[in-house]
Amino acid sequence: MKKLIKIIFSILVIAILSSNMNIYADDDNEAIEENILKETEKYEIEETTNAKTKPTINSRRYIVYDRKSGRCVYGKDENKQSAMASTTKIMSSLIVIENCNLKDTVTITEKSAIVGGSKLGLKTDDKITVNDLLYGLMLRSGNDAAVALAIHTSGSVEEFAKLMNKKAKEIGLTNTNFVTPHGLDDPNHYTTAYELAKLTDYALKNETIAKIVDTKEIGITINDRTVNISNTNELLGSIEGVYGVKTGFTNNAGRCLVTSVKRGNMDLIIVVLGADTRKDRAKDTIKLIEYANKKYQSINIEEIAKKEFEMWKQINQDRIYIYKGMSNVELELEEIKIKEAVLESDPKVEIDAVTYLEAPIEKGSRIGTLTIKTDKEIIEEIEIKLANKVNKRGILEYLNIIAKIYSGRIKIFA
Repeated sequence: MKKLIKIIFSILVIAILSSNMNIYADDDNEAIEENILKETEKYEIEETTNAKTKPTINSRRYIVYDRKSGRCVYGKDENKQSAMASTTKIMSSLIVIENCNLKDTVTITEKSAIVGGSKLGLKTDDKITVNDLLYGLMLRSGNDAAVALAIHTSGSVEEFAKLMNKKAKEIGLTNTNFVTPHGLDDPNHYTTAYELAKLTDYALKNETIAKIVDTKEIGITINDRTVNISNTNELLGSIEGVYGVKTGFTNNAGRCLVTSVKRGNMDLIIVVLGADTRKDRAKDTIKLIEYANKKYQSINIEEIAKKEFEMWKQINQDRIYIYKGMSNVELELEEIKIKEAVLESDPKVEIDAVTYLEAPIEKGSRIGTLTIKTDKEIIEEIEIKLANKVNKRGILEYLNIIAKIYSGRIKIFA
């Protein structure tokens, strides 16, 4: 009897330890079964009623990212390395779309079917198109779909990760590394809130990805059977202006949510990483959306820059002395890259330019800088360039001037 009790006790201990060690790639089953937005109606977001009051955020790392300027508007530890869970699939979907025919049919391998965590429910030898796998990847957050797409695209998960990291470098993600297509915890699989927002901004420029992540529910075909799937993003279709993007959860990453939201002229990406609960990640995101919309506004940087430059030019252009120059200078601004930016108020404009030049000077030569800045950061530095070529006077030009003086056409004294 004692022996039997010991055996039962051992089994229970193993079961408990195993359950604690499980690493899930998403909390999607719960998210589908329980509509979190029923609870969000009760959220008391008192911090956002006053734009001067910063919201209290549970998530350990977060960012409000301005898509138009590529800047961090507001954040905490946004450059700190973090596990990213199933938000990984934003990059996975991008790699698949750029390398595959979406109409191709994929036969599911055993390796794809047995992967752990959240699943689309694929079985070995199932047949499904790349397009439907992408919906299963991004809406249902299927890890089986992730592995199937990785193998179809590049032959293995390892080779697929190489494509992911190559793309990361291309986008300019210097603090990001991928090991898997699904995001199960791995010490070498990480990103930052800022770089995840930057990746999402890049991915959303792809029309196919933008369409998929903005889909609330859809029917896909596995073999000859239609399966209806719903998006795990609890804010999509429920919060004004939200049009994507992806949920995530692992033990190491915590609850994660990447959200794209557009209201008026502001187009933002909100990333929250390391929240304790699904309610927290939703509540934090809503707080950040509301705070950004109350405290900030979209400013037309291009209009301000051009207006200030024209005013400065009228006063200062003729004051620039060109030694031995045959003509006066004509000035212009280089192309303004950041045309709009989300800011608290209109930025300051500073112009710094030389007042003395020596001919000859080539067209396009830089003679100064127009800087757009706030009290905290430089938004844009725009070069002031020469719009015309200024040739150097030669001996003939000087003789001509002397002749004009002698003939009285140029008066030296009034």
